[in-house]
Amino acid sequence: MSQTEYDSEDLLQALLAKYPNLLAGEQMDSTSPRRWLLITREAAVPDQEDGSRRWLIDHLFLDQDAIPTLVEVKRSSDTRLRREVIGQMLDYAANAVLYWPMETIRAQYEANCEKQGLDPEQVLIDFLGDNDDQDSFWQKAKTNLQAGRIRMVFVADNIPSELRRVVEFLNSQMDPAEVLAVEIRQYVGQGLKTLVPRVMGQTAEAQRKKHQVSRESKQWDEQSFFKELKLKKGQDVAVTARKLLDWAKSSLNRIWWGKGAIDGSFFPMLDYNDASHSTFALWTYGRVEIQFQWMKERTPFDDESLRLKLLGLLNDIPGVDISRDSITKRPGIPLSALADEESLTKFTDAFDWVIDEMKQGQFGKEN
Repeated sequence: MSQTEYDSEDLLQALLAKYPNLLAGEQMDSTSPRRWLLITREAAVPDQEDGSRRWLIDHLFLDQDAIPTLVEVKRSSDTRLRREVIGQMLDYAANAVLYWPMETIRAQYEANCEKQGLDPEQVLIDFLGDNDDQDSFWQKAKTNLQAGRIRMVFVADNIPSELRRVVEFLNSQMDPAEVLAVEIRQYVGQGLKTLVPRVMGQTAEAQRKKHQVSRESKQWDEQSFFKELKLKKGQDVAVTARKLLDWAKSSLNRIWWGKGAIDGSFFPMLDYNDASHSTFALWTYGRVEIQFQWMKERTPFDDESLRLKLLGLLNDIPGVDISRDSITKRPGIPLSALADEESLTKFTDAFDWVIDEMKQGQFGKEN
């Protein structure tokens, strides 16, 4: 088999959209191989708030950590691959971070799925598995974009040495953004065709800065959680979270603090009769996550009717609309929905009822 150029740039783009694993996520991160959710091809980027599109990015993906991944594809015969493509990508990234509403990205994803005859919700469920709920995934994507935590990827059949050196330099200097190149060579012969990807730009220094450090878990505590929440979502949201923590400390007997490398969390827990019960969780991206997924594993909330009752109590809060099929998942609601005292009281009253049911259920089990 011999290396052969692609017939057209569009062919390489189409192959990448159909087979995202050509981005070689296992080479980018061997400990946690990157997986790809295609948002759309030809993603429009404005150059001002509420502006119309000025540029089109060849592909926009999100990985399993909801990190936006911007992909620009060029054939090696395109002379722009040497220099001009660098400026293009930096234009895309700089303006995407400033002017890309997450609602627009989500709408582009849904439109792309529907164009292919796919159910957007089912595609995302299959992609996430049991690791996340859809609302929190999109919220993480928004947080990553606002923080500049993005990935820029240049794709070609042959990466010239000039581009490789620039990519290595940028990747070692930029933080938290990541800059990589993926060379996807095509080999044809004997009636067969194979594509071989290779990731470039990950020098030892860049890997040390971005992967070894950024992926280390962080033990969150009360001080670090509220500092981060206030920074990301503002004082009003932090006040609401503080009220929920105070309620949890007085009503439950344990607060478990998360260890996320990026997002902080705490989980109010009920330890009762040798059983640990999950209730809800608060995250530094400003959401409350209802722990239906774990509640259903314990008596008495293994009874669907009780989870449905809790669902009804929560949906009585203005601005909260959790779907019925979420009672086996971990749906999120914005902390801002609990800002007024009446809404907050409805929420804590609902979980006062939950705690009573948990204690009665465990008591009945013991006796």
